[in-house]
Amino acid sequence: MQSAFIECDTLVKIYKVADLEVVALQGLDLHVQRGEMLALVGASGSGKSTLLNILGGLDAPSAGRCEVAGYDLTKLSTRQRNYYRRLVIGHIWQQTSRNLLPDQTIEENVEVPLVLAGWPLQKRSRRVRVLLELVELGHKANRKPAQLSGGEQQRAAIAVALANQPPLLLADEPTGELDSRTAETIFLLLRRLNRELGLTMVIVTHDMSVARSVDRTIAIRDGRTSTETVRQVVQRGWAEPGAYEEMGRAPVLEVTHHEAVIIDKVGRLQIPAHFLEALPFQGRAEIRLADGHLEIWPAGSRARYQDGEEQ
Repeated sequence: MQSAFIECDTLVKIYKVADLEVVALQGLDLHVQRGEMLALVGASGSGKSTLLNILGGLDAPSAGRCEVAGYDLTKLSTRQRNYYRRLVIGHIWQQTSRNLLPDQTIEENVEVPLVLAGWPLQKRSRRVRVLLELVELGHKANRKPAQLSGGEQQRAAIAVALANQPPLLLADEPTGELDSRTAETIFLLLRRLNRELGLTMVIVTHDMSVARSVDRTIAIRDGRTSTETVRQVVQRGWAEPGAYEEMGRAPVLEVTHHEAVIIDKVGRLQIPAHFLEALPFQGRAEIRLADGHLEIWPAGSRARYQDGEEQ
C-alpha cells in the first residue's frame, strides 16, 4: 500500500497557559495522499488551526507521530525545520497582513522567498513572471497590496506561497474575508493549481461551499478527527447535442458525497451530535456485533425494545 504524503498518528498537542494545561489535540489521526485536496472543518477551538500550525512546522506536537513528505516533524533540528518551512510548505493566511509586505510591490513580494532561497537574479525574474501570469496578475505586478482588491491580494498571496515550488500548500480560511463570488474565484484557482501542478492542499475553512467541492472533508471535534466526507464524480451517461451544437455528446456527471464516522486506531469514534441529541445515551451504550455490522443502543434500551417486540 502506498504511504500517505501526510501521516499523523495519535497526535497530541498541549498548551500551557499560566498554571493551566489546554489539550488542543487529543490523539488525532490523519492521512492525506499526495495530490489530494482536503478541507478541515469544525467549530472554533476544535483543533483545526493547531493541526495546520504543526503541519506547517510552526509548532511542534507534544506527543504522537507526524510525518510530511518524509519529514518527521517531531525530530527536526532548527536548520531542518527552517528548510522545511521554506521549501516544503507554502502558506496562505486569511489576513492580508500575514501574506504580503505592504510597502513592497506584488512583484517584489513574490521575489522575497526566492531571494531568501538564494535564486540567481535572472532565474528569479523569470519565476516571478510565470507565477504572476499563473494567478492572472501579470498586468498588476507593480502595484502594492493596498492598490488591489481583496481577491487580487489573495491571488498575490498564492503566488508568494508557490514561489519556491513547495509540494504542500496550507491555507487557513483563505476566503474568510471575501464575498461569496470572489471566494468562489479564489477556490477555483486553488482547484486548478491542485490539478495542474499536482499540489497537495490542506484548507481550513468554515465555508461549506468550499468543503463540498474538495476531494475530501475531515471534521475535527474536540481535538480528534470525527467524520469524513468523500466527494465522488460519477458519469451517468451522455447528453444528446442540441440542434445547433457542432461538438459531440457531453458526459452527464453526478457529484455525490459519502459521509463516514472515523474510527481511530484504538477503536474510538465520535457519534455525530444530531444522533446524540435524538437518542438519550446518557454516557452509556450497548454494542452488538450483528450480521456484517455493529449495533449501538442506549444502555438498557435494546432489551426493553425487544421485550416490546415480543409482546
